[in-house]
Amino acid sequence: MTAPAVAGDQWADLQGAALLGTDRRPLPEPGTPLAGSVDRTDPATALLDLAALATVRRRAGALPGPAVETPAPAPADTRPALPELAARRLAVLLGTRGGHGSTANLAELLPQWLSAARAHGYRLPPALVPALLDTARARSELRADAVTLAGPLGRWLAPLNPDWRYVTRTAADTDLGEAADRPAELVWQEGLFAERVAHLTRLRRTDPAAGLALLASTWSTERAEDRVLFLDSLQDGLSGADEEFLEAALGDRSKNVRATAAELLSTLPGSALAGRMAARAREAVRYEGGRLHITPPAGCDAAMQRDGIPVKSPTGRGERAWWFGEVVAAAPLALWTADTGLTPDRLLTVPTVDAADGGGAEWAEDLREAWARAAVRQQDAGWARALLGAPPRPGRAGRTPGAPAKLLAVLPPAERAAWTAAFVQTHGLGDAFQLLGACATPWTPPLSTAVVAALKRAAELGSYPWSHSGVLGMTERALAPETAPAVEALAADTSPDTAWADTFTRLAGTLRFRQAMLAELAG
Repeated sequence: MTAPAVAGDQWADLQGAALLGTDRRPLPEPGTPLAGSVDRTDPATALLDLAALATVRRRAGALPGPAVETPAPAPADTRPALPELAARRLAVLLGTRGGHGSTANLAELLPQWLSAARAHGYRLPPALVPALLDTARARSELRADAVTLAGPLGRWLAPLNPDWRYVTRTAADTDLGEAADRPAELVWQEGLFAERVAHLTRLRRTDPAAGLALLASTWSTERAEDRVLFLDSLQDGLSGADEEFLEAALGDRSKNVRATAAELLSTLPGSALAGRMAARAREAVRYEGGRLHITPPAGCDAAMQRDGIPVKSPTGRGERAWWFGEVVAAAPLALWTADTGLTPDRLLTVPTVDAADGGGAEWAEDLREAWARAAVRQQDAGWARALLGAPPRPGRAGRTPGAPAKLLAVLPPAERAAWTAAFVQTHGLGDAFQLLGACATPWTPPLSTAVVAALKRAAELGSYPWSHSGVLGMTERALAPETAPAVEALAADTSPDTAWADTFTRLAGTLRFRQAMLAELAG
C-alpha cells in the first residue's frame, strides 16, 4: 500500500518534536478537527496522541500498490513422499512439535535422520522445507543432506529468502541436478569462495581433468590462503595426471601451498617427489646384519625444502630427528618391503642402531612414528594393521605409535569396529574416545555390546557419569538401537537415586527413539 502526500499531514513536524523533544520543538498547530480536541496539558502525551491520529489518517488515505507478479510454481518433484509418521518425527527434530524429555538433545539426532531419509530418496512435505532450510543455515554439516531432501522446492524457495543463499552453493550430489542455477563458468569466475570450492569439488568427482584445468586457469591470481584449500580439493580423483601441476606448486611463494603440494605428491607412489624421498630414505635407513642402521640427515638443503620439508621443526623436536621423520613419512612404504624382503610386521621387530655411534634404540620410536604417518597418508591398510597390532593388554604398552585413531581410519569399517571392541573390552572407556570416533556409525552390534558392558563396569566401580561425558554423548548417536533392552536392564538394576540410573534411563530412551525413527523411515 502507498500513502499519498496529504495537505496538513504535519508528520514531519511530529517527527521533529519526537527527535528534539517537546521542550525544544513545540507541537504543531492542529490541522484537523480531531487534532484540535487533543489535550495539550502534557506535551509528551499529546505528541503520542497526535502521532496516532496522523497515522490513522495516513493509512485511511493509502492507495493500493501494484499487484506483485505471481512467480511460476516450483518444478515437480517425482520422488516418493515421506511417510506420515516420519514427517511427524522430522517436525519434532526440527522443533516445530513437542519432543520427548527422556531422550538426548534431539538436535544431535537430526543428522542421522537426514542421512537415512536421503538414502531412501524421499520427498519432504512442503510445510517442513522452510524449517529445515532455517536449521541447516545455522549448521553447515547438515546442508548437503538438507539441500538434497528439500529438492526442487528448496532451490525454488532459496532466492526468496537471503538466509537461504547457501542452497545455491551447497554441493548436493543428487539426480536432481546441481543446486546452482548459474552457469558453471560464472560460478567459478564470480562466485563466493565457498561456491567455488563446492564447484571444484563436484567437478573433481566427476571429471578430474576438467577440475584441474579449471583451477590452473586462475591459479596465478588466487590468494595464498585460497590456493591451499583449492589444492585440498584435488584429493578427489588424485592421480599421476595431477603431478605436473603439483610439482610446479612446490615452487609457490606460500610455504603452506608448498607443504600441501608435497603431501599430495607423496601419496602418489610413482611421483618424482616420492622417488626423491625414497632416495633420501635409503640414505637414512639401511638394513644390514639383521638391524636397521639409522643415519639421519645432517642438514636440510634447498632441494629438501622445495620438497616440503621445513628447516625448523614446528613441534620443537631436534632438527635431525625432524628431518628424518619427514623423509621417512614421505617415502613410499613399498620401498621398505622391497629393499629388505621383510613384511611390515617383521620390520617392526627389527632393532635399530645409530650408524655413527652404535647406539640408536631411540630411533625406533621416530621410525615407527614416521611409518605411521606414511600409512595414514598413503592409506595403506597392511601397514596400518601391522602398526596397530592387537589391542595392548592391561599394564602393557602396545606397539602403536602416535594416535591409533588415525591408523584405525585406514582399515575397513568392520575391522576398525572389531579392533576397537577388543580395546574397550580390555581397557574400558578411559582412552577410547578417539578410537570410537574413528568407527562408522551406527556401531556394529559387537562394538555396541562392548561399550554397554564397559558402561556397566564403570557404574559398578563407582565412577561418575560425567567423567565419561564425551563417550556418553557419542553413544546416544552411535550405539546400535538393538542394544536398547540391555541399557534398559542396566537402568532397572541401578539404584534409582544415583546419577547412573538417570544416565541409563536417558540413553535407553534415546535408543528407543532412534529405533522408532529408523523404522518409520523404512516405511
